[in-house]
Amino acid sequence: MMKLLIVSATEAEIKPLLDYLNSNWAKAETAGYTKNGNTIDICITGVGMVATTYELAKALAKQKYELVLQAGVCGAYDRQLNLGELVYISSEQYGDLGAEDHDKYLDVFEMGLVERYVFPFTDAELTAPKLSIPAIDKLKTVSGLTVNTVSGKTETIKRRIEKFDCEVESMEGAAFHFVCLSENVRFAQLRSISNYVEPRDKSKWKMKDAVTALNKWLIDFVEQENNLFK
Repeated sequence: MMKLLIVSATEAEIKPLLDYLNSNWAKAETAGYTKNGNTIDICITGVGMVATTYELAKALAKQKYELVLQAGVCGAYDRQLNLGELVYISSEQYGDLGAEDHDKYLDVFEMGLVERYVFPFTDAELTAPKLSIPAIDKLKTVSGLTVNTVSGKTETIKRRIEKFDCEVESMEGAAFHFVCLSENVRFAQLRSISNYVEPRDKSKWKMKDAVTALNKWLIDFVEQENNLFK
């Protein structure tokens, strides 16, 4: 028996999964579904770090889970990643929490407001513990950068690549890692690449492909009941 929480910023990112659960699982008294004594709860947080922190903390205060998954889309700095590819994000950094000092950007660690090695940080990163779950271990592992303002200008992109050396960008990942580490729950962040981080041009995005790939993995993961729900 297992209790699983799936977290997403928006319902649209996991709608195929929700359709599958509505057709194949029974509605639970909680915000989720049951089957064979197992429970999958869904937490739609809203976009951004503030909303994610609030909604996820509320969900974890109400119920204990064996595993918490964050599922969504993201942009890729790394051009070796393919659009529509699913990745596992092992660590997160804050991308725009700090101060501008004339032409220089200082993050909260350089400002001395947060210690780089004080829990839940490890050298200014929010690092997920290894889970040893085969379906996750098969995914490419990348590092994430979480921002309030998505990169869409050449100068911003260049600065963030040079300073943080991360492969993908989202608006919620660091909040998810922070809460899960602080609450000592098993967690994994999974995202599908919808676009490259470049001067904003939505005509190049592959949002549909990213959502399809993400939800195929989620449904396959849920269907593996004999392996997942022990």
